[in-house]
Amino acid sequence: MKIAILSRNKKLYSTRRLEEAAIARGHEVDIIDTLHCYMDISSNKPSVRFHGEPLPQYDAIIPRIGASVTFYGTAVVRQFEMMGSFSVNESVAISRSRDKLRSMQLLSRKGIGLPRTGFAHSPDNIKDLISNVGGAPVVIKLLEGTQGIGVVLADTNKAAEGIIEAFMGIKANILVQEYIKEAGGADIRCFVVGGKVVAAMKRQGAPGEFRSNLHRGGSATLVKLTSVERATAVAAAGAMGLNVCGVDLLRSSHGPVVMEVNSSPGLEGIEAATSKDVANMIIEFIENKKSKPHSTKTRGNG
Repeated sequence: MKIAILSRNKKLYSTRRLEEAAIARGHEVDIIDTLHCYMDISSNKPSVRFHGEPLPQYDAIIPRIGASVTFYGTAVVRQFEMMGSFSVNESVAISRSRDKLRSMQLLSRKGIGLPRTGFAHSPDNIKDLISNVGGAPVVIKLLEGTQGIGVVLADTNKAAEGIIEAFMGIKANILVQEYIKEAGGADIRCFVVGGKVVAAMKRQGAPGEFRSNLHRGGSATLVKLTSVERATAVAAAGAMGLNVCGVDLLRSSHGPVVMEVNSSPGLEGIEAATSKDVANMIIEFIENKKSKPHSTKTRGNG
């Protein structure tokens, strides 16, 4: 097969591993910087151009679209889809998962476990917003934040009110969520490929840090999932319409709750913690799809 990996940096661990796995399985691989692509949009022959030349027809593409380039990146993915390439994650599914509010609403509609979450526009609603998610401590999140940036823990209602007012004052969109104290600063990253959890790790936040992101000094260890946790992760991936994703869960007193569904999960942490060849599993999934041209079909709703 001829496969394109859409990545801004060919030296990144995840990009390198995917390339190595694809080549090892006998495929031809190109790594393409998404932001250097540009599109010829026409009804009879859409194309993607790169450094002055039209790109060839690819059997499949693997989008590694960073959060900061979601709009342009998904436009490029959509163009490849129009050309008939199979995308491991479809453009609409990537957009769906990147919008934290939209993704929470879609997960809620499917009855998937979530922390109590509030969203408001007017400062007049702040007190009731905090009360409705159970009161302080509460977690306040920027909708556009990544890797734990823009996530704040407010210990008191007064502190929460001040933080929310500050964010609203600069026209920032935020979510307010209940704080799952019993999680103890840890979450579980479930790596889903083709509707199955293929690997899982527990991420523990650094001492004094409630965020468990590895980018913020957290540590990762192998974890055994319960059947409910496994089913929750698979259902969350399905609700987003993602074939490959990382589903982040917290262990709460009322069962697993989904914090986020990541459409471009990193491979380094999960492969190191579990010793599993996740990159190879992704390439194997592409092979098993045996996708024909123009087989991409939007799944899920919203």
